[in-house]
Amino acid sequence: MSSHFPQRILIAGAAGRDFHDFNTVFRNDDAYRVVAFTATQIPNIEGRLYPPALSGPLYPEGIPIYPEAELEELIARQAIDDVVFAYSDVSHETVMHLASRVLAAGAGFRLMNPRRTQLASTRPIVSVGAVRTGSGKSQTSRRILSILQNELGYEHVVAVRHPMPYGNLAEQAVQRFASHADMDRHKCTIEEREEYEPYVERGAVIFAGVDYEAILRQAEQEADIIIWDGGNNDLPFFRSDYHVVVVDPHRPGHEMRYHPGEANVRTADALVVNKIDTAEPAGVDTVLRNIRQLNPRAAIVRGASPLFVDDPAAIQGRRVLVVEDGPTLTHGEMAYGAGVVAARQFGAAEIVDPRPYAVRSIAATYAKYPNTGPVLPAMGYGAEQIADLEETINRTPVDMVLVATPIDLARLVDIDRPSQRVRYELQEIGRPTLTDLLRARFGRG
Repeated sequence: MSSHFPQRILIAGAAGRDFHDFNTVFRNDDAYRVVAFTATQIPNIEGRLYPPALSGPLYPEGIPIYPEAELEELIARQAIDDVVFAYSDVSHETVMHLASRVLAAGAGFRLMNPRRTQLASTRPIVSVGAVRTGSGKSQTSRRILSILQNELGYEHVVAVRHPMPYGNLAEQAVQRFASHADMDRHKCTIEEREEYEPYVERGAVIFAGVDYEAILRQAEQEADIIIWDGGNNDLPFFRSDYHVVVVDPHRPGHEMRYHPGEANVRTADALVVNKIDTAEPAGVDTVLRNIRQLNPRAAIVRGASPLFVDDPAAIQGRRVLVVEDGPTLTHGEMAYGAGVVAARQFGAAEIVDPRPYAVRSIAATYAKYPNTGPVLPAMGYGAEQIADLEETINRTPVDMVLVATPIDLARLVDIDRPSQRVRYELQEIGRPTLTDLLRARFGRG
């Protein structure tokens, strides 16, 4: 029994699920008082306020956001009853270390019931999740978009992306992207553009923001079917009609050791074993054995991620800088990505380590994530960091820059030497295919 009424709650998050859990469970319930959020993973989110425009009438002054490092102090100072864990892509051990800190500080530790936070839709929902950041969730979502548009004949496919609210939270409550101009207007970060651009370039609309009840209701107005495009390895915010989860044999065993990736595997209707063209056979075997143990009812799709560049011959024999997707290298804990694979595949003479040339916030990123390999994470949380990224690229002494982010980075930074984009798409191998599975579930006649 709580020692207080209303029960005093602190939500530990990363500017995503934490806000969603608050909106769906706590915002209008006077049995609880959410005293604070703590933040991690996302740069510059702490020290901000969850604004009154979003927090509702029970919170007329909004809710402060503090660094997670202050957790114990907050529990004591604010007489917290329970801490709600509400972020993703962390090891089971990390979750329980945090739980131990909370218990030792005198509070309870909670994980929310997904059924309380998942919103029901009037439109069919295909959800896409993963076991870890960087597994290939985005390319799987793009493949599903293509199937729904071109093979199953859905004219109005709308995507909704897991939140990435790095700016003014009240202004970002509901965001709709149908053009590059929309991204410019919303001052999107590099990470946001990496997720939104591929949909826009394929003629689809994608929504994101903070208030996912409002987002869903707006998306329903123009959708025949909705794709939930998850972030990190989080669970869907919407009640799914078909849940597709991507696993990564480059990190065998992570499907059983990371939260909430394991929960995603256990709830999946289909599991996509991606990158089998570049993973070690032993890693593929381990992943297949583990997912069959965790979820024997799920369909298993085998997939490859073939790489494409415009001019492979221009890479051969060159000293290259590889720019990879930022989250894959940071909290995704990968030391390399598609760019390194492409550099090796197309005969680069050397992959030059950019770390000695990193400046300011990019150098700080390497310090925070010391296991990042000799590649450059495409960090761009705001204009200053994009400028730091540009300077780091141009300080690194190479013949060519290989950009393996999902967007055209040259639209945002001035690269002063030859560069090529590395593109990659999901390619199913054998049967069943995603087309087979989606047609069986969503086919029209």
